Amino acid sequence: MQILKFHTKKKEEIIDITREILEIVKKSEVEDGACIVYVPHATCAIVINENYDKGVCGDILNVLEKIVPKKWKYKHNCVDNNAIAHIKSALIGPGKIIPISNGKLQLGKWQGIALAEFDGPRERQVFIEFLNR
Repeated sequence: MQILKFHTKKKEEIIDITREILEIVKKSEVEDGACIVYVPHATCAIVINENYDKGVCGDILNVLEKIVPKKWKYKHNCVDNNAIAHIKSALIGPGKIIPISNGKLQLGKWQGIALAEFDGPRERQVFIEFLNR
């Protein structure tokens, strides 16, 4: 397993990590199989979506803010005041599995892999593991 570390800078942000994942896939020499990208954190997530237009990341954050409003009677806020981060993370999910064929991630033309931070700034780890055929 490979572990990448990222230092987020904002309370909420989406950071493109595609380049770093592609480097690890290339070095792995896995020809056919799958790449698992996973975060071991309860307040961030992994997103696969368009990485060309940065407006998409802002749109995702804005819609999540509408779905999970800041002002609500969240029970977890009595503990550490980050209930919305847990809920947003749960909606998106902590990991993704991406097929590998001929040594390449099978992402769509406009797709990239991103780390979604909902409780930053923090140091985050991203685990990368491979399944080989």
